[in-house]
Amino acid sequence: MAVERSEILIIGGGNAGISLAARLLRDGFDDVALVAPQPVHRYKPLLNYVGAGEATMADLERPMADVVPHGCRWIRDAVDAVDPVAMTAHTRGGRTLHWSTLVVCPGLVEDWDATPGLLQAYADGWAASTYVPGSAPQVWPRLSALRSGSVVFTVPPEPASCAPTALKPLLMACDSWRRAGVLSDLDVRLVLPGAAATGLAEADRILEGRFADLGIEVLRQSRIERVDWDTHGLVLTGGRGLEDVTFAHAVPHYRAPHWVADAGLAADSSPGLADIDPETLRSRRHDSVWAIGDAADAATRPSGGGLRKQVDVLAHNLAAARKGKKLKRYDGYTVLPITVDRRKLMLDEVDRDGKASPSVPFLDPFVPRRSTWLFDRYGLPQVYWRRILRGRV
Repeated sequence: MAVERSEILIIGGGNAGISLAARLLRDGFDDVALVAPQPVHRYKPLLNYVGAGEATMADLERPMADVVPHGCRWIRDAVDAVDPVAMTAHTRGGRTLHWSTLVVCPGLVEDWDATPGLLQAYADGWAASTYVPGSAPQVWPRLSALRSGSVVFTVPPEPASCAPTALKPLLMACDSWRRAGVLSDLDVRLVLPGAAATGLAEADRILEGRFADLGIEVLRQSRIERVDWDTHGLVLTGGRGLEDVTFAHAVPHYRAPHWVADAGLAADSSPGLADIDPETLRSRRHDSVWAIGDAADAATRPSGGGLRKQVDVLAHNLAAARKGKKLKRYDGYTVLPITVDRRKLMLDEVDRDGKASPSVPFLDPFVPRRSTWLFDRYGLPQVYWRRILRGRV
């Protein structure tokens, strides 16, 4: 089979891959190929609103063919091996793809093996999460029907895509239960992988107040080690057991696709994130390889807002590298939008060092506001479809 050649080969058809391809084409690159097998593109931040009954899957899905930018060659296949020395990628369908420049942005995959029994609990219907698109539509019907019993929510350990936003379904559900007058009849527990929800002092002060106000029991520095799916039991770090769980919004652990580490592009085999200079986004091991998004070790929490900055830096750097010019630096900006109830949200915009970095000057990003909730739920999706995916932001 003939080798297919591209000046720039992008692996991954999520926000990172599509928006970067569009930006590069707008910047004058004329040979851009995108490898992505999925037929549907999702605006994933809205999945949390699906889990709160405030959005539907139709609100966040578009056919992939409609979002791949004009002029980009879409290779509808999945990469299963990469050879950075030969500068080739091999696909599940048997194709060999050669690049001059490779951009790795495949996102993360569920690591079901890290939590034995969790996948069976999903199949049994008493566990689900907004992080797993196929299960997201099950979350709100289960949560809204609860009037008593034990319910558990988890924030996933990193790496995970914008992990603290897993608090959104918890806090919106508790607000709904309070309005329905049943919150006091529910035992609500939150399992955190760290000592605090975000590690950002200003955000955590507000969130701790909400946890106390809503009567949420917080289990810190803990995670689900095993699920006894048939008895509705959870075994946490240290051996603590939670029995007779009525429903668990249990987010699985995540890792990069195995081929990233197998290709020697990662510093370790698990979680296998692409090993890059976090400022230039270039591989520490191969000059022709770059990476952005959830599967890249950019020394900051991944988020859609952070990705917009990464795309801007990387587009500049690909052009600069071609001309031998100075590379631009990414400061690690990220944003962790968290709803504190069904109608208020705080943005939590920070740089790599955790210092506030508001996109709107003089607006404190840690203050929950109805206006930021409205923008997160209704405004940003329109910006995403109309501008971000078209390389205009």
